[in-house]
Formats: sequence, structure tokens, C-alpha cells
Amino acid sequence: GVRCCSRCGRGRTASGLPPDGGFRGPGGLRAICSKAAAVHVDQSHRTGRVRGVPCFNCNSAIGKLGDDPDAVRRAAAYLEGSPWKPTLVAPGVYRLPS
Repeated sequence: GVRCCSRCGRGRTASGLPPDGGFRGPGGLRAICSKAAAVHVDQSHRTGRVRGVPCFNCNSAIGKLGDDPDAVRRAAAYLEGSPWKPTLVAPGVYRLPS
């Protein structure tokens, strides 16, 4: 079954969530990696809005990236081989590319 957020419990109060999750991608597979069934309610911890029902690994990955779309884009660029070139602004201090 679908599991809710154990950190804040907000997912437990999401009303209208269909029993099957209702957010799955084509063929009932998880929307991010498309490899297995979605099992975790994902919501914004800032607003409480339910965003979807990814698998455990995908839900954990976006959480570890701080729910930050820019961090996810940088991770995708890294995996795709795009050069990551921080700018040296002072000895030992770098600014990340924007």
C-alpha cells in the first residue's frame, strides 16, 4: 500500500488521495524512475501539498537533495556529463555555477 510521510505525518491527512495513489505514471509505474510501483506519498514540507507517489528510492533522493529543483538539475547535468566548473572567488572559496 501507499505509505505517508513519517517525518511530519502531513501525508496522512491528504484528503482525496485515491487508494492506488492516483499519481502513478504510465502502466502504474513510479513517475520518476519508471522501474517499480509507487509506494510513498510525497508532499512539500513547506506547504503540505501532495506532489505525487514515487517509490522509496526516488522519494529519498529528492529529499536528500533538499526538495530543491536546482539541485536536481545540477545532479542531472552531472550525470549527463555536463562540465561543473565552480568559480574561485577567494582562496578556498568557490561559487557554484548558476
